[in-house]
Amino acid sequence: MLVAAGKPWRWDLPAGVDAPPVPADNPMSAAKVELGRRLFYDADLSADGTMACAACHEQKRGFADGNATRPGVHGDPGRRNVPGLANVGWLSPLTAADPSLTRLEDQALVPLLGTQPVEMGMTGRETELPRRLGADACYRTMFARAFPAEKGRIDTRTVTAALAAFQRTLIARDNPYDRFRRAEASIPAAAQQGLRLFDRHCAACHGGQDMTDLRYHGFEPAEARDPGLIEKTGRAADAGLFRTASLRNVAVTGPWWHDGSARSMTDAIRRHRLPISEDAMPPIAALLEQFTDVIFLTDPRFAMPDHACGKRL
Repeated sequence: MLVAAGKPWRWDLPAGVDAPPVPADNPMSAAKVELGRRLFYDADLSADGTMACAACHEQKRGFADGNATRPGVHGDPGRRNVPGLANVGWLSPLTAADPSLTRLEDQALVPLLGTQPVEMGMTGRETELPRRLGADACYRTMFARAFPAEKGRIDTRTVTAALAAFQRTLIARDNPYDRFRRAEASIPAAAQQGLRLFDRHCAACHGGQDMTDLRYHGFEPAEARDPGLIEKTGRAADAGLFRTASLRNVAVTGPWWHDGSARSMTDAIRRHRLPISEDAMPPIAALLEQFTDVIFLTDPRFAMPDHACGKRL
C-alpha cells in the first residue's frame, strides 16, 4: 500500500516523551518516512550497487553491524565502529568526533559522498542517483508524494531528507530498564546492584534518557592512531577525545569503543579506568543487558520493506 501524499506523521511515543526535534526545512510526513525506509535498504545508493545504509546498520544489532569497522565499496578500511541508531533523532552531535554534524540530513552525506574514508563511494556520481532511482516508476511516484513542493525531484538533497525522516522514527523507549524507571516492572537483583554502581561511577557521562551526555571525553593517549576531536577543531586539548556513546541496546551493538577494539562489554568497562573491582563487572554487565529493547530489534516498521506501490520488491 502506498502512503497518500500529505498524510501527516504521527509519533508513537511513551507518555511524557517529546518528539525529537525536526528541522523546519524537512518536515515529517508518512510518505517521506515510507520513502526513506525503502532508500535505507537500497544498495543503488552506492557506487557499485552493493552497499545500502542497512549493510552497516542491521536492525537485529540495534542498527550497528557487529564488526570493529566496516570497509567501503572499494575496500577502503573503515575508521570507526558503526554506531547503533536507536533514538538518533535526539542525538546531537551525531558522530564520535565531528561536532559540526548535528543534523541527520547532513550526516547522511558522509557515507554517501565522504572520501576519508570512502564508504558508499558516490562522490562525483551524484547524477547517478536520479538516473538509477528515476528509472523506477514506483520511486518516481514515491518521491512525488514525499516531496510535492519540489515536484518529486530526485537528487542528493531529497534522498538525504527522506533518509533523515526515516531515521527519526527509529525510536527505542521500551527496554526493561525503561519499564523499571517507569515503575512498570522490575529488573533482576544483579542488575539492580549494577545500577547502584552505574549511578555512582558511570551516570555522569552515560546519564539521561539515552545514556549519553553527548560531550567529548578522552580515554586514549594523544598519540593514538585515531586523533579524535582534534582532527576537526585543531585544538591540542582535543586530542584523543570522542563523544560519549549512547548505551541503548549496548549488549547487541558490539564490538565496542570508537574503533571497535573492545571485544567484550567488560573490556569496554575496564578501559574507562573506573575505581571498581573485578567483582563489579558482572553486575554492571547485567544492568547493560537491561538496556536492550527487543521490540525495537524486531519492529517490522523498521525492517526492509517487501512491497512498494502495491508490488513485491
